[in-house]
Parts: sequence; structure tokens; C-alpha cells
Amino acid sequence: MVEPIFDYQFRLILIGDSTVGKSSLLKYFTEGRYEENCDPTVGVDFFARLLEVNPGLKVKLQVWDTAGQERFRSITKSYYRNSVGVLLIYDITKRSTFDHIGDWLNEVRVHIEPQRAIYMIVGHKADQEDKRQVGVREARQFAEYHGFRHIETSAVTGQNIEETFVILARDIYKMLQDGRVYLDDGWDGIKQGYIHPKGSVNLEG
Repeated sequence: MVEPIFDYQFRLILIGDSTVGKSSLLKYFTEGRYEENCDPTVGVDFFARLLEVNPGLKVKLQVWDTAGQERFRSITKSYYRNSVGVLLIYDITKRSTFDHIGDWLNEVRVHIEPQRAIYMIVGHKADQEDKRQVGVREARQFAEYHGFRHIETSAVTGQNIEETFVILARDIYKMLQDGRVYLDDGWDGIKQGYIHPKGSVNLEG
């Protein structure tokens, strides 16, 4: 039996105010390095990486980085519907970015539903503890109220960046196993994986 290149593809989207560090977080996740001067995202940007979320289970994460500026909202909204994972990002050193998370959540839900998605609240720039304006407890309570996970990350130190995507991918896979989402030709949130041309393998397991 030929091993698949990857078993499933999960489409994720990062949303949040401009300058919270979405692009630098993704650069670290996909390239393993911190880029201090990331250019502002214009509309949307695209990243991809393979992860082994469980032993023998490979998933391709197709991650869309969205611009936080209001003038790009009409563009970015079109990418919400086909996402199965949503990372709501705020900057722990800038209170307003956390206060806006509820607005981002309401907006993305309007476009994703009736499809289901896994949401995670991510406090970024955790290396700047001395400038903190949003407490861990408050953010965690907000996440728990909505039934989401909460985690803090840093693209400078790499804190919890790998873990964030592994946890999200595992939660999505469990939702797929439980039958709460399913493969649908009209929806790009979850796609079946690709195999080497000369082999075949059952990917439904």
C-alpha cells in the first residue's frame, strides 16, 4: 500500500486587527524564523505546511492570512466561508485588539455558518510581558464563555506557535471523526488528501 502525501487538507484563516502579528506568526510556523519587518498584508496571503497530527496521520494546513484594515474587508470576507479553523488573534500589549475580538467573531460566524468550524483565541506577542494590557485570565474566561480554547504565542521566541496549529488540527480531525463536519464537494474547509499516482489508499479512516 502506498503512503498518502497527506490524508486531509484543512483550510484555516487568521483574523484580527492590523498589526497584531498575524503574518509574523505564520512566517514562524511555516519557515521557523522571526521576521521583524513584515509588510502589511494586502487583502489575503497564503501559507501551507504539512503536519503529522496523530501517528501516521498527515494533514496539509492551508492557512489564509487576512488583512485587518477595514478597506480590505470585502475581499477577506469571501475567504471565511471555506474555512474549518479560525484563529482570532489579538495583541496582548494593545487592549483595543482584544476588545475587537467579539466583532471579528460575529463577522466570521455570519459567513461560515451553517458550516461548523473550530475557533481558537490567540494572544500574540507574549514575549512583551512588560507591556501587557490584556490578562491571561480575562482572555481565557472570554474563550471559555464561547467554548473555545485560548493560547498565548510569540513569533519572537516561538512560544506555542507549533502547539497552536497542532491543537487546532487535532480538534478539527476529531470533529471530522465525530461526524460534526464531513467532506463536501461544495466546501473547501476539509478536502481529501492526495496520494502518489501509482498507488491507492483508503483515506476515510
